[in-house]
Amino acid sequence: MEGARDGSAMSYTIEDLVRLMELEPIEHNIYRGQNRDIGTSRIFGGQVLAQSLVAARRTIDDERVAHSMHGYFILPGDLEVPVVYFVDRLRDGRSFTTRRVTAIQHGRAIFNMSASFQVPEEGLSHQAEMPDVPPPEELESELTQIRGMADRIPERLRDVMTQDRPIDFRPVQPLDPFDPAPREPVRHVWFRTVGDMSDDPLHHQAVLAYASDYGLLGASLQPHGLTFRDPSVMAATLDHSLWFHRPCRVDQWLLYAMDSPALTGGRGFSRGSVFSRDGTLVASVAQEGVVRVRG
Repeated sequence: MEGARDGSAMSYTIEDLVRLMELEPIEHNIYRGQNRDIGTSRIFGGQVLAQSLVAARRTIDDERVAHSMHGYFILPGDLEVPVVYFVDRLRDGRSFTTRRVTAIQHGRAIFNMSASFQVPEEGLSHQAEMPDVPPPEELESELTQIRGMADRIPERLRDVMTQDRPIDFRPVQPLDPFDPAPREPVRHVWFRTVGDMSDDPLHHQAVLAYASDYGLLGASLQPHGLTFRDPSVMAATLDHSLWFHRPCRVDQWLLYAMDSPALTGGRGFSRGSVFSRDGTLVASVAQEGVVRVRG
């Protein structure tokens, strides 16, 4: 990952992203993770979510899978410094295992998370219906759209924002990040990895956690005709929760249906549902963040 933080690398592949999840064990229950700049000037929250999930799972011996994770972002992450993850083994029950993870930089906590893992079991089942939207084959990649407006991207961010990506995002209703029109606080985005992945369920859950932070809070800005690229907007995630309902593969198309029920008191709230191509609900997401307009 060396050289990636300054934006000089023009390619960010799914192999790079999976390597980002392969944490270095440095002591019992302690792991170290590297960073990747995606043009946010600080560590992307989805990266810390995914790495925390991997750190928690590394302390579990049997075949339990994550069913929920709840994290709080405490401080912005420094791209120039690796993140150290401390895992507390809170409980190992017959059906459920609970872990708490604290992410550390410069001797301070920047993020903490609780995650729960379960022995797979059968039971009653129902789910919400998937929205009726055009298929991904009829939509343009977000990266293609961004490259088409490269001249409007600040020069210091141009290389990193237009580089190849490990995940192909295809918005159903594209939004101009530099001149957005007000619209309902609803977003639908298809996504999948660019290239196949292994069958390791942890890799698929970690990449899903990574992708779940992409654009979710932005739905709360849509009714106000704003995006994070507006210099008057100050936004930062406060917390993020993710529930894994069913197994899925992130190297196959998934629909991320997002909406924002409220923005008030300087806090925006968004939620999301992730569906597989056949309409199966595989995950649910909720997030709250600080949203302020300067001046």
